[in-house]
Amino acid sequence: MRVDYSPGQLGVRAFYGLLNSVVVPRPIAWVSTMSADGIANVAPHSFFTVSCVDPPMVQFTSVGRKDSLTNAEATGEFVVNFAAEPLFERINATATDFPPSVDEFAAAGLTPEPGLTVAVPRVAESPVAIECGLHTTLELGDSTVVIGRVRHIAVDSTVLEGDHPAIGLLRPLARLGKDEWSTIGDVRSISRIRYGDWPGHFSADG
Repeated sequence: MRVDYSPGQLGVRAFYGLLNSVVVPRPIAWVSTMSADGIANVAPHSFFTVSCVDPPMVQFTSVGRKDSLTNAEATGEFVVNFAAEPLFERINATATDFPPSVDEFAAAGLTPEPGLTVAVPRVAESPVAIECGLHTTLELGDSTVVIGRVRHIAVDSTVLEGDHPAIGLLRPLARLGKDEWSTIGDVRSISRIRYGDWPGHFSADG
């Protein structure tokens, strides 16, 4: 038996919590930005994905008007730093609602690293930095989707196997519902099924 819910029945905040509990796991964009006054900011956003392949674009969503959004609009740049398991507590610390005047790199004990194509600092402790120029923003109700065109990706050599980042070395974090986070857990590999191989792929007895 299923239990039915509707936004009108639960209310906005409760339905938001329900949605966050079933759209899981969510990768984390650990976004660093710079204010127009030169104050560095870094914050996690768990509504994050790739937007486009050619040209390469990524997106994160600011629920409400967060400093990440304000700064990206002001400077036209941001960096998505990889949220790795060893950085768990410091990533969580940067979710604190610091006022815009606070340098969150300093507050969370993070090391700013110069970007190659942006003036925004990267998080030196993070194994991957995706440098972006702001492409567009899209307002949807109380949230804003921020889409950035990827200018450059810097990957720490310690997480590479050959030329490819290895998931076991990256050790990504993800957000779940409530105050829950997850690590990568078991990793499975499976090839896509070509249509020509489909007939009889699944037997009647499973």
